[in-house]
Amino acid sequence: MQLKGSDEDGFGIEIVLQQGDRKAPSCVHGPTLLFEKVCKGEEKDRRFYACSACRDRKECNFFQWEDDKVSEARLLAREEENRSKMPRFTHQEYCSRFRKFLALPLGRRFCQDCQLLLLPGEWEIHASHKMSQADDITEARLSRPSLMLKPLENKKSNAQYLFADRSCHFLLETLAKLGYRKVLCVGTPRLHELIKIRNQEGKSDPMKTLLLDIDFRYAQFYGQDEFCHYNMFNHHFFGGQAASGVLRAFLSEEDGEKVIMVSDPPFGGLVKPLAHSFSQISETWRKLQTSEGSVVEMPIVWIFPYFFEPRILECFPSFTMLDYQVDYDNHPLYKHGKTGRKQSPVRLFTNLTPRDIVLPREEGYRFCKVCQRYVWSGNKHCTKCNLCPSKDGRMWKHCSECQKCVKPSWRHCQSCSRCALPDHPCGNSPGLEGCFNCGSLKHKRRACPLKDKRRADNNRSKGGRNLPKQPMKSNSKRKSGAQRRANKLKKMTE
Repeated sequence: MQLKGSDEDGFGIEIVLQQGDRKAPSCVHGPTLLFEKVCKGEEKDRRFYACSACRDRKECNFFQWEDDKVSEARLLAREEENRSKMPRFTHQEYCSRFRKFLALPLGRRFCQDCQLLLLPGEWEIHASHKMSQADDITEARLSRPSLMLKPLENKKSNAQYLFADRSCHFLLETLAKLGYRKVLCVGTPRLHELIKIRNQEGKSDPMKTLLLDIDFRYAQFYGQDEFCHYNMFNHHFFGGQAASGVLRAFLSEEDGEKVIMVSDPPFGGLVKPLAHSFSQISETWRKLQTSEGSVVEMPIVWIFPYFFEPRILECFPSFTMLDYQVDYDNHPLYKHGKTGRKQSPVRLFTNLTPRDIVLPREEGYRFCKVCQRYVWSGNKHCTKCNLCPSKDGRMWKHCSECQKCVKPSWRHCQSCSRCALPDHPCGNSPGLEGCFNCGSLKHKRRACPLKDKRRADNNRSKGGRNLPKQPMKSNSKRKSGAQRRANKLKKMTE
C-alpha cells in the first residue's frame, strides 16, 4: 500500500516484508512492521518501524528508524510500557473468573465502562460505573458476547463491524453444506458464536470453531481451546507458544474433519501483511497434512471490499471474488435499512470453486451458466467480454473503444483515451497517474523494475553516514486529502 503525502512533500510510504531471522522491535500490539519512506526526486529512501495494528499515532505512538541504535535503558522502558498496557488478567485467570461468575446464584453484574464481568468482591470498586441489569445477564446472553461488548470504533486501529444475522447464517449454512466441520474464525466473533449456539441446539452435525481476534475481551467468555488473543497484521499470538500450539492442534485433520479459515479483517488494514499472515496459517495447515494427495492451499474465505480485488489477487492468484454482498449490524451503510438494501461493497474472496457456493435466489442472485458461478441479478453477462463484469452491484456497460465493461456512470474521454467520470480531470497530469519511482505511466511503483535496484544502491551508499534521529517536520500544518485534491485541480486550470 502506498500512502502519498502532500503535493509539497511529495513522498510515499510502502510496507517492507522482512526476510530472514532479523527481529523487529515490539509495541503493545506485538512485533512492529517495517515501512519505507520514499521521497519523490530523491535517490535515498528511509525505513522505519511502526505499529502493525494502528494507523493513528495517538493510538500507538511507536516509531523507530531502522538504523537507530536503541539504548538498554530505552528498551527496558519500552518493555515496561508494553506490560502496563496488557490486559489486567491472563487468559487462564479470565477462564477461572468466568466459572465463578456462572456459579453466582443472583446479582450478576457486567461493568459497561470497564467491559468486565464482575465478581462480588469487585462490586464496590465499580459502584459508580454504568452496569448492565442482572436480569439481562442470562446464559443465552453470555453465549452472545458480541451483543454485550461495546464494539471498538476507532477506524484507524481495530474498528469492529459485526456481521448481520442474515450474512452470518448464510456463511454458516454454506460451510456446513460444503462439508466443513472445523472453522477457523479470524476476526469473525459473530460466526464463532453462531457455530457454538448451533452445536448446543444439537439439530445438526457438530462443528468445531476457534476464534483468533485482537480483542482480548473475548477471553472472558471462551476457554483457551476456543479463543486466542491474536494480531492478524503480524501473525502474533499474545499467549506465546501455548496459543500457537492451540492453532496447530486445531488445524490438524487427523480425525478427518475438513478445516476452513474465514477472516474479516479491518477494512483500513494493509493487504500485504494480512496476506502474509494468512499464508503462514495456510503453510502451518499444509505441513500438518498427512495424505500425499492433499490440496496445497488451505481453504480460505477472506471478507473485504470489492475495490481491493487487484491487491488481494496479487497476493492470492487462485482467489475469486464472489458477488455476495456482506451486511453488518453496526455499520451506517453496509446493512439493510428501512428503504431496502444499501449496496454493500463487501464481498467474499475465496479459493473454493465458485459454482459450489450457492447464493440465495430469494435475495436476488442467479446462476450464470457461462461463468459457472452465482452472480447478482443486475450483473448481466457481457458476450464481448465473456464474463459477468459488475463489481459494485450495478449493471455495467461495454465500451467498444476501451474493449471492456465499465461502470454505468463513466463516459469515454477522447483526451484521456479511457473511460472515467464525466467531471474527471482530463489528461495524464503529473502526480495523478504512473510510477512514483521512475515516472512511467505504464506501471505503479510497486511494479517498478528499477525499485529493487535503487534500494540496493541505497543500501550500499548508506555506510557510516549520520542520519537524523527524528523525521523532518513541516512548518505548515499538513493539508487534508480533500484540500490536496483541490490544489491539484486548481493548478491544472491555471
